[in-house]
Amino acid sequence: MSGGHGGGGGRRRKHHEEHEEHENHERWLVSYADMMTLLMVLFIVLFAMSQVDKAKFNQLRQSLSAGFGGESVAFQGRGEQVQEAQDSAPNPMEEVPKKQTVQDKELQEAVQNADRARQSQMAQHAEKEVENLEEIKKAILAALEAQGLADAVRFTIDERGLVVTIVTSGVVFEGDRAVLLAAGRQILDGVGPSIGAIPNRIQVDGHTNQLPIGTSNYPSGWELSSARASSVVRYLHERFGITNERLSATGFADTRPLLPASDPRAVTLNRRVEVVVLSTLPAEERALLPAAAGEN
Repeated sequence: MSGGHGGGGGRRRKHHEEHEEHENHERWLVSYADMMTLLMVLFIVLFAMSQVDKAKFNQLRQSLSAGFGGESVAFQGRGEQVQEAQDSAPNPMEEVPKKQTVQDKELQEAVQNADRARQSQMAQHAEKEVENLEEIKKAILAALEAQGLADAVRFTIDERGLVVTIVTSGVVFEGDRAVLLAAGRQILDGVGPSIGAIPNRIQVDGHTNQLPIGTSNYPSGWELSSARASSVVRYLHERFGITNERLSATGFADTRPLLPASDPRAVTLNRRVEVVVLSTLPAEERALLPAAAGEN
């Protein structure tokens, strides 16, 4: 019996020893798992510490704090450092607009300077052209003064060029006629030599006054004004050899009066022929001629 009990006891002790070895093996696995968990946490912390994204760091800190059951002083201090680093570090998104603003301002100033230089150059060209037109005016005026006809014309400078206005009174054209009278030819003899010697194109415009026109010769002011402008063009061509390519004639009837119909002088002064010495400048520079001549 004792032997049987001894054998049974031995088996129980052996079974007990095997059980103790099994328990030791499980404790080793637990320790190993704890170490791996700590290493994982360490790498997560290191990764979080390398980032400057405050939102992500706070999210990580809250998650780990909840997992460990408390607020981490180390994480809290690191969060403050991250916040300070973010506050002190320059924001590249703010730097870009600043740089862009400076570049835009410099570009705007460059454009303004270029525009001012261009405007200044255009003004200089206009002033030079006015000087040339004034020389033509002086030559015409001197020729007319020699014949005692200085008061027969008036001069202006507009965006087209030099305008020589001849009032078509009874001494230039008869009332409803387009044939130049002797006095009209004499006036053109004072104008022709000066404009014939220059390369500028010459435009002749005919104008009538506001009085109705309805005769067998010219049923309206359009025909009459055009015919008078054509008579002047033909005379300049035949008398002074100005080529046809440089000459043009246009009739405006009463559509461009110098004075309103209510003015007593309108009947006389609106009935006229204009000999225009056209400027050779580009359109933008021609627009500056009146200001350069002091006509405005």
